[in-house]
Amino acid sequence: MAERISDAEHTVMEVLWDEAPLTAQDVSERIGTERDWSANTVKTLLGRLLAKNVIAHEADGRRYLYRPLVAREDYVAGESRRLMDRLFGGKLTPLVAHLAERDEITKQDIAEIEALLKGLKS
Repeated sequence: MAERISDAEHTVMEVLWDEAPLTAQDVSERIGTERDWSANTVKTLLGRLLAKNVIAHEADGRRYLYRPLVAREDYVAGESRRLMDRLFGGKLTPLVAHLAERDEITKQDIAEIEALLKGLKS
């Protein structure tokens, strides 16, 4: 994925990753009260995502059905890599150390990381 997506566009993507294909109206209803957006705002965001080639649409009568072209997992992997590259020289250890130094890692997090590492070793 070449172009970054904004926070607002990401909200729309989350809806489409959860369920697709959807009409603009469907997307608008699912975002609902989370954001105070008009249907036109949602249509504008869908247009931007189409232009960035992260979603596609197909005609369904007089309306369009939208679906993601980028998997959520691929997007998360790309954003995670970008964050590590930009802030931590592409290395995971300084990121974890940064979080640990700020007491942002809980005992539960540590247990889950240990289990993950144990699984990766075997």
